[in-house]
Amino acid sequence: MTSKRKKADALIEKHGETYAAEIGIRLERDEPMPLFQWLVACLLFSARIGAAQAVEAAKALNEAGLTTVDHMCDAAWQERVDVLNANGYARFDESTSTKLAKTAALLKERYGGDLRELRKAANGDRDRILDLLEEFNGIGPLGAQIFAREAQTVWDELAPFADQKALAVAKRMELGGDAAELADLVGQDRLPALLSALVRSELS
Repeated sequence: MTSKRKKADALIEKHGETYAAEIGIRLERDEPMPLFQWLVACLLFSARIGAAQAVEAAKALNEAGLTTVDHMCDAAWQERVDVLNANGYARFDESTSTKLAKTAALLKERYGGDLRELRKAANGDRDRILDLLEEFNGIGPLGAQIFAREAQTVWDELAPFADQKALAVAKRMELGGDAAELADLVGQDRLPALLSALVRSELS
């Protein structure tokens, strides 16, 4: 176990910045704006595109002021296309602009623009949270899992959670076979960092 802990600690030291932190999303605040920004990022990560490009596009949307549900709904379709096109999404700019509009509209209509209302609707059921997330246009199983990977920091009913991608790397590195084993290695509070490190180590 000690060698596993050392390996996990080394991974976090080298690659442990979460993707939300890299984008500049203050997810630990558990407020509507950062939760929405993280949902948008997860939609971008769901496209068949590199993680670095998804991060760049998420940052660009935030820098363009599209940081809330209202801002995203009010933005012109072409405005979103232009931001995406200039930041790594030339192949997916039009379809992604449409998905962002539909996702923001559904979030506003069904949950008043506040993902914490989705959490309430799930009534403490982790699988239900994932299912409800998948109802957003552009958020499939992969996007829902990425959302849960880092949102478990503030939504404790998700914890411990490990997405399939990170878990596959953990198994190959013989660190553990499920989320609970990984959390035992580093503590629940550092589990999202370990999962991000596993994904980043694979990409590097």
